[in-house]
Amino acid sequence: MKTIDQAKQFRNDFMMGHGKGNAKDALVRQKPGVRKKLTDVDLSNLYANNSIVQNIIDIPAEDMTSSWFTLRMKDDQLQQNIMSKLADLKAKSAFKQMRSYERLRGDGFISLGVTQSTNFTLSQAIQEDKLKKLDYIHAFSGMKVKDFLLNEDMFSPKYGQVESFEINRQSKFGEQVMGVQQNHVHSSRVLHDQTRKLEDEYRGQSIIEPLYDIITVLDTSLWSVGQILYDYAFKIYKSDAVDGMSTEQKNELTMLLDYMFRTEALAIIGDNEELRKESTNTSGMKDLLDYGWDMLSAGARMPKTVIKGQEAGTITGAQYDVMNYYKRIAAAQENEMKPHLEKLIRMLLWCEDELGGRIDPDTVEWEIKFNPLWSVDSKTDAEIRKLTAETDSIYLVNGVVTADELRETRFGQFGLTNETKFSGDEADLKRIADEIYKAHEEHRKNG
Repeated sequence: MKTIDQAKQFRNDFMMGHGKGNAKDALVRQKPGVRKKLTDVDLSNLYANNSIVQNIIDIPAEDMTSSWFTLRMKDDQLQQNIMSKLADLKAKSAFKQMRSYERLRGDGFISLGVTQSTNFTLSQAIQEDKLKKLDYIHAFSGMKVKDFLLNEDMFSPKYGQVESFEINRQSKFGEQVMGVQQNHVHSSRVLHDQTRKLEDEYRGQSIIEPLYDIITVLDTSLWSVGQILYDYAFKIYKSDAVDGMSTEQKNELTMLLDYMFRTEALAIIGDNEELRKESTNTSGMKDLLDYGWDMLSAGARMPKTVIKGQEAGTITGAQYDVMNYYKRIAAAQENEMKPHLEKLIRMLLWCEDELGGRIDPDTVEWEIKFNPLWSVDSKTDAEIRKLTAETDSIYLVNGVVTADELRETRFGQFGLTNETKFSGDEADLKRIADEIYKAHEEHRKNG
């Protein structure tokens, strides 16, 4: 082929280039949604080596259980006995560990070690009227569960529910604990925490899987920043004498000057020699790093300040992202943790030897109320309560609510508490109060 023909061919190839939609288009070759399925070993390594992964796993679990809950019931002695038994069982720590396992592995469990008045096997359901004691509870992860046995009968009321788990109960040295027949454990004998599951799978999904690409980018960013900081500033030495040096002499000079220029503030050079200092340009780096943090925060549904380890406590009104995060934690407490706590307390009430005798939970008025996750300072709290009381008074005077309705709303069935039900900040409450006062004044003038 002649040179001109080769040039034309090259021109045609160049014009085609990486055009949109062609095989050479890098964007076409990218395929979003390609799943990175992590093994238990992958998850363990990520958790062990990355402190940010540890925060994403552990902080929400700690926040869900740190303030714990208040058990409300009219029988104060019974309430104290139940809370004391939960403390003996170390229930707070077990529930925290169960949620950590759920976030890391996709499934978290708590085993319920009970004593019954009749013989039983773990594959049999717990008989509540035969319970004598709740001896222990232990948190464990989905790594211990070999298989889930589900009800696949679509005409059964328990369709889709797990009936039993095949659990690995081997000791450290691989010896079976109580025989092969004991591997199947009925679902009533464990608490199972699972919040993310694909419809065609029975195991839960680790929260790390969809965050894997973002975590990889952030980990790479950390390494890159470290390299930039290591070589952030360097010196350039220019001399005509370098041209006539051998390789060995250049290496020796380099080591000598490197030592001197790093340890001495004074450099002695000749008239025809030059020494200057260069630094790496880092403009725009903060924006790139912030983008990675924003993506991680969005994927984990946690504010950056929380992921970085901000301590829970008093919150200012401007921290709306943190307040929204705590609202999600409160919702998870109500929707996900509360049913497990209720089951545990019901079991204690049914136990014959635990609380002074067997008690039917349905015959006792009781309520689990989670303690506030965050608080305002005492001055702001007093102002909120004052505005709340004034607002309630206006509602009552204008016939919006009755005294009984107001009493039930503010104080509930168990009387006065030290908390308000308002979930906004002081500015929101003041705005609501101003609107009510304005409407009241207009009603008074017109009426």
